[in-house]
Amino acid sequence: MRSPTRPQDRPAHHVPERQRRVEHDLLQTVLASFRDTPDPRLKVLMESLVRHLHAFIRNVRLTEDEWQRAIDFLTAAGHITDERRQEFVLLSDVLGASMQMINVNHEAEHNATEATVVGPFFVEGAPEISLGGDMTGGAPGEPCWVEGTVTDTTGNPVPGARIDVWEADEDGHYDVQYGPHHTAGRAHLYTDAQGRYAFWGLTPTPYPIPHDGPVGELLARTGRSPLRASHLHFMATAPRHRTVITHIFVEGDELLTQDAVFGVKASLIKKFPRQEPGTPTPDGRALPAMTWTRVRFDIVLRPTPATGPAEKNEE
Repeated sequence: MRSPTRPQDRPAHHVPERQRRVEHDLLQTVLASFRDTPDPRLKVLMESLVRHLHAFIRNVRLTEDEWQRAIDFLTAAGHITDERRQEFVLLSDVLGASMQMINVNHEAEHNATEATVVGPFFVEGAPEISLGGDMTGGAPGEPCWVEGTVTDTTGNPVPGARIDVWEADEDGHYDVQYGPHHTAGRAHLYTDAQGRYAFWGLTPTPYPIPHDGPVGELLARTGRSPLRASHLHFMATAPRHRTVITHIFVEGDELLTQDAVFGVKASLIKKFPRQEPGTPTPDGRALPAMTWTRVRFDIVLRPTPATGPAEKNEE
């Protein structure tokens, strides 16, 4: 039996007043060390970080062994990180920090499409396809017809908007996971004069985030799954409009309530009705021997703020 006098066994509100004063005085000393920080934003960030970090340590009565394990965890995350894998971003994702940052920076506004995390598999320079083209590049999976419009928040079409799309194949892998010279399951296209777009993709399937490192061990020890809910990535950009990075998710997917990175939003869950083999396709494509799905996703872009830094848009 552990001694009840150990710090972790003593609730924070039962800490003796003298001990509280020692801990409080240290906090004030650390805060004072940032008093002359020239950059006001950095000063705010550091002071808030210190307050929250000290509050966490004091509230849970963090032990030295737990502190060392945390240092070891972060060290392991650093060791596994390289130019193709960012374990610290993965950690941010599974703690919900990435999505909370997205929420803070992309406030819900009227009917604008909600944003989600970009994920680790976006690649610049995806091949261009025409309207109604095929973005799969031969990746295995069930065909899916995707269509919709891009409009502004007042309902006006946004012609010439660029739409980047990318997704995993039916085996749960993105093209970059097969090697640097393999391109499939990603493309970009442009809306027509009425703001319409359409393309062939794959019916989204679930897949696990990388879980062979410290973040995966954390998930396992906390009884969490590394699986992401089935989804298709979008990024829509247009001059004088704010870029939106988002996903759409498959209605009925059992993982919607337990997505590993908390990326699911109700407005982004869409119906993907399955069509029987031989069902006529919107563009006349012949699929006599296989099922296919279809989905509609209408994207609504917010205007770029009239003041402040210009929004980066792709022409």
